[in-house]
Amino acid sequence: MEGVAFCPAHITGFFKAHLDNKQKDLENLGSMGAGFSIKQGVTTRVKIDEKNNHNSNFRITTKGYQSDKTDVSEFVLNEFLKTGNFEDKFFNIEHEISIPVGYGLGSSSAVALSLSFALDQALDTKLDKNTIGKIAHNAEVNCKTGLGDVLASFHGGFEIRVKPGAPGIGTVKKISTEKISIIMICFSPISTNKFIKERLSQINGLGGKMVNRLLESKDYEHFQDMSLEFAEYVDVMTPRMQKIVDELTQNNIKCGIALFGETVFSMIPQKDENKVLEILQEYSDGVIIKSELDDIGARVLNN
Repeated sequence: MEGVAFCPAHITGFFKAHLDNKQKDLENLGSMGAGFSIKQGVTTRVKIDEKNNHNSNFRITTKGYQSDKTDVSEFVLNEFLKTGNFEDKFFNIEHEISIPVGYGLGSSSAVALSLSFALDQALDTKLDKNTIGKIAHNAEVNCKTGLGDVLASFHGGFEIRVKPGAPGIGTVKKISTEKISIIMICFSPISTNKFIKERLSQINGLGGKMVNRLLESKDYEHFQDMSLEFAEYVDVMTPRMQKIVDELTQNNIKCGIALFGETVFSMIPQKDENKVLEILQEYSDGVIIKSELDDIGARVLNN
């Protein structure tokens, strides 16, 4: 019994959190906002064997970039274990992560969603796609690793989240663009949890207005302007990020900030790729990622 699935990384440019304390159902919590999914992300392989002499009933390993926590994966696995009697089974779970963890690229949601799809395939549970997505969303909200990335990367593309919640509850409006390149530079992680706790009312006032503004323009360049405005407003811009933003702006290149990480991204026509890369390559302490939009979203890889 095996399953393999992929979930794209997702970058949020601005958002409005919905965390009603009276609302006990995790699937109704989340965020509105806007962002995009890229070709890199997380591929998860699940292999199920007999438990035999294993002390535990699962093992979680990571290839590529490393994650320091397994709580999101364990939450997803435990939800699937409720669907049947698997006490005599051993779950070998491997996450292959091709994006830096903790840099505002939605790695935890990609871990949760790719695992959810892979487990559904390996166990042949035949859950509908929204239920698979709901398990991953609930894992992320419960573990406080994110709010809207699962809904966004479930659908893929350049999107506006117009209603918060898990797939099947939250609503996404996808925006079509011409063929664009996405180039980003990642310097260091920032704790999402810390910002959500400390800055919520401040964040929500501006984030809600921006959703309506982008719904009117439906323009990726406008989205990047708003992302910069949002990052400056909630005060996440480091001197290093500001320097890059200034340099790109002086060269008439639009850019934005990934929330939450010390990461600057640029969505550009393909003809401008080299100009952006030349500027970013001057910063040797950053990880440069070159990509394109992933319009498909999370999916099983072998049928």
